[in-house]
Amino acid sequence: MDKEHIKSQIVSGNISLGIELGSTRIKAVLVSEDFETVASGDFIWENELDNGIWTYPIEKVWTGIQTSYANMALEVHNEYGVDLTKINSIGVSAMMHGYMAFNKAGELLVPFRTWRNNITGEAAEKLTKLFDFNIPERWSIAHLYQAVLNQEKHIDDIDFITTLAGYVTWKISGANVLGVGDASGVFPIDDATKSYNQDMIDKFNELDEIKARPWSAPDVFPAILPAGEKAGELTAEGAKLLDASGELQAGSLIAPPEGDAGTGMVSTNAVKVKTGNISAGTSAFSMVVLDRPMKAVHRDIDMVTTPDGAPVAMVHVNNGSSDINAWVSLFGEFARAIGVQLKPNDLYGSLFAESVKGDQDAGGLVNFSYLSGENITKVPEGRPMFVRKPDSKMNLANFIKTQLYSAFAPLKIGMDILLREEHIKTDVLIAQGGLFKTPVVAQQVLADALNTPITVMDNAGEGGPWGMAILALYATNKKDGESLADYLSNRVFSDASGATLYPEQESVQGYDKFIDNYKAALPAEAKAVDAMKMQK
Repeated sequence: MDKEHIKSQIVSGNISLGIELGSTRIKAVLVSEDFETVASGDFIWENELDNGIWTYPIEKVWTGIQTSYANMALEVHNEYGVDLTKINSIGVSAMMHGYMAFNKAGELLVPFRTWRNNITGEAAEKLTKLFDFNIPERWSIAHLYQAVLNQEKHIDDIDFITTLAGYVTWKISGANVLGVGDASGVFPIDDATKSYNQDMIDKFNELDEIKARPWSAPDVFPAILPAGEKAGELTAEGAKLLDASGELQAGSLIAPPEGDAGTGMVSTNAVKVKTGNISAGTSAFSMVVLDRPMKAVHRDIDMVTTPDGAPVAMVHVNNGSSDINAWVSLFGEFARAIGVQLKPNDLYGSLFAESVKGDQDAGGLVNFSYLSGENITKVPEGRPMFVRKPDSKMNLANFIKTQLYSAFAPLKIGMDILLREEHIKTDVLIAQGGLFKTPVVAQQVLADALNTPITVMDNAGEGGPWGMAILALYATNKKDGESLADYLSNRVFSDASGATLYPEQESVQGYDKFIDNYKAALPAEAKAVDAMKMQK
C-alpha cells in the first residue's frame, strides 16, 4: 500500500486501533482497512508483588495506554504529516483472567489480582468438583469464590467483577461487556448458547456461602458478546482517557474486549477447528480448537473459547521467557563491562545461535524459570533456580540450550496430556511471541519439545494488538453471515507467509531426556520454595 493511500485512510478515519495490555508491555497498533500496520507505540511495565499479591497499579494502566497512544500518534504525524483525530473502530485486549471487583460507585475494591497469582487453590478445587469442569486458579470465578471463602471485607460491596480488558472497555465506552473468549476465563461457557453455563450458575448460587451474599451470578458478571458485534461507542470521556492531547474524537465503534489468548488465535489465523497456536512470552500458552469433546476433566487443561465461541483446549503456564530475559540481560552487562556494546537482537541472536552447538539433552543441566508459582508442576511460588550435577556438561552452549528448553518445559508437560492422553490432532500449530523474533532456534526447540511441526508467521513478534485491531475491523466491515474463520482466511491472511520447521528425532529424544531430568529435580524446586521465604 502506498503512503498517500494510507494518509488518506488516516485523514478519513478508515482505520482501526488495537490496544493490548500485556504482561510486560502495553501496545497500541493502528491498522489500515487493508490489514496493514500503519503505526504503533508502546509502554513498558512490570507487575509488582504487593503484600504477596501480583498486581499492576491502576494508575499505570492509564499512564501506559496514554503513553503508547501518544507514541503511536507521534509516529503517524512524523511518517504521514497528519494528526490522528478519527478512528473508525477500536478494540481492547489484555491479559486474561484475574480479578477486578467494583462497587456501585465504580470504585475498585481491591488491587487488581493478575493471572500470575496462585492464591485460589481451595476455591479452584471446590469449584472443579462442584462443576465437574476444570476451574484454574487464575480464573475470575476462582478469585471471587476464594475472596468469599476468606471472608474478605469487600465481598458484600461487589457490584460487578471483570477482566482488565473489560475494565478498560467499560471506562472508554460505558459498556460492561466481554468478548466470549475473555468471558470464558471468568466463568465456564455453554458451547451451545455462547453464554455462561446455566447449570453451573445454578450450582454456584446454591452454595451456602453465595446464598449469604447480597449478589448472585451472573448478575455480577459482564454481559457476553461474540466477535463481530458492537460493544458500544467511544465516549468523549473515553477519548480523553486514550488521548491526553484531546485531539481524538468520540464515536468510534468499540469491539467486544478480548483476552490475549483470543487475539493470539486471530493473529495466527487459528480459529478454525483443528487449528492451534502457541504464544510464548512472560507466560506461555497453547490453544487448540477442538473437533470433539474432551474425554475427561484434566486439571492442567482449561476449556475456553475462540472469540466467536468455539470450544478450545488451553494449556496455560505461568512462566515463559522471563528467566531467559534475565540471563541475557546478565550477559549484556558482562559485555558492557568489557567494553562491548551489543543491540538486544544481536545479543539474543548470538546466544541462541551458540545453543545449537550444545548437547541434545543440554548436558544434564536443569533450569526452573519460575518467576512466579507454576500451576502445571504444582509449585506454589516462584523460585528461579539453575541446578546441575558434578558430572553435568557445563558450557555456554548447554547453558543457553537449557534456558530455551526450560522456557517450554511446563508447556510440554501440559501438551503431553492433549497429544498423548486425549490424542487431539491439529492440522497446524502456529507459534508467536518475542522468543521467535530470533529466527529458527526457539522454533526448532519447540518443534522438538512437542514432537510436532511448528509454523511461525511473519508477524510472530507483534501479534496481539494487531489481532485486536483485526477484530475491531471485523466488527465494522464483515459481510452478512461471514464467519470469523472465513474473514481471516479469505481476506486477512489470503497472502500470508510463514515458515514451518519439523521435529528432528535426535533432538526430540534429547529433549525427552532433559524433561526426565527436569521432573526428577522438581522436589529440589519445591524445597527452595519452603526454604527461601519471600520478604513481604
